[in-house]
Amino acid sequence: MSKFVEQRACIKSIWLRDLVINNRRLTIRDLSESVGISKGSVNTILKDVLGLKWVKSRLVPKCLNLFEKQNRVEVCKSMLADYAVKMKSIITGDETWIYVFDPETTDQSSEYRSPNEPSPKKSRQSRSKIKVMLTVFFDYRGVVHQEFLPKGQTVNKEYYLSVMRRLRNSIRRKRPDLWKNNSWFLHHDNAPSHTAII
Repeated sequence: MSKFVEQRACIKSIWLRDLVINNRRLTIRDLSESVGISKGSVNTILKDVLGLKWVKSRLVPKCLNLFEKQNRVEVCKSMLADYAVKMKSIITGDETWIYVFDPETTDQSSEYRSPNEPSPKKSRQSRSKIKVMLTVFFDYRGVVHQEFLPKGQTVNKEYYLSVMRRLRNSIRRKRPDLWKNNSWFLHHDNAPSHTAII
């Protein structure tokens, strides 16, 4: 390789580095068009010469400063102390689909490999078409009531009312202390069947 070609490659590498430092979200296509070299060359320079890799952002609810974190901890401790008895009387309900077969995600099948080993291969799979809906109600002690949606049944206000009746019977049997005092609270999302007026 001539000295001129080496200098030119070095200049392109520095140019790419500066572009990436100024805007880390530029794609390989953007960089290729800016510098005037092929996408393959850009990729090689980014990975092999500059040692960069494309990484995804990790989602976090909100970036808090130290004061905000400490304040949240204090508020939570205060609420737990003030509402400990009330928290024990909350029964939470939710529905979820249960699939007969649910393939693992690419993150779940990730593994460590040395640089000279080939990447693992995984055939593309899809969830099974056979699924059933599970409705479950629980409190701090465990499951209070659970049932599967019968085949062909849709979740509507009439069905959900029948689930509520069966839940009441389960509370009467499994949580007699809550039933006797009528001191339990139901917590569930606001799906249309949950909030419909009968």
